[in-house]
Amino acid sequence: MDVLSSLRAARLVPVVVLDDAKDAAGLAGALVDGGLPVAEVTFRTAAAQDSIRTMADRGDMLVGAGTVLTVEQVDQAVAAGASYVVSPGLSRAVVERCAEHGVLALPGAVTATEIQAALELGLTTVKFFPAGTSGGAPAIAALAAPFTGVSFVPTGGVGPKNLQDYLGIAAVAAVGGSWMVPRDAVKAGDFDRIRTLTAEAVALVQG
Repeated sequence: MDVLSSLRAARLVPVVVLDDAKDAAGLAGALVDGGLPVAEVTFRTAAAQDSIRTMADRGDMLVGAGTVLTVEQVDQAVAAGASYVVSPGLSRAVVERCAEHGVLALPGAVTATEIQAALELGLTTVKFFPAGTSGGAPAIAALAAPFTGVSFVPTGGVGPKNLQDYLGIAAVAAVGGSWMVPRDAVKAGDFDRIRTLTAEAVALVQG
């Protein structure tokens, strides 16, 4: 199964911020045990690369890099074992470097112009970010009408209360969220809480 198919199967992508790579193993275990063997580890902290390596080395989960802004970060993410790369916006340089590495690029795109630019780069799936302040599910439904072959991964402002609004749209491949991996719980090493929140999130998706 390819990366995009795996994301579609999961339907939900935990967006993770790790302040210390020593927490990566515990977090990965909690996600897998909670029934969601996938993660987007953001490059917002210096621990990102080592955290991705720790999680990818398990071999039983799909690990991507998030908040990737530069070609150098693409190289770092891929070297650490990331299977896909997520950016908040659309960068031709980042997308092209991902293609060179043979990894899936999911750039942010929330307007018709940005989506057309992504299509011109050969992409058919984009991150819709920040979803909550960019029109949410109604905006995606409206954009999906003219862009019939495009899939969206909405992230930002997504939670249990509006999750189904997004998942109910055929053009939505998966949804990114962080409520099941709260940063304070990660820092505190409260992986039991994360496992419980993850299992509850999976039940929401399946429900």
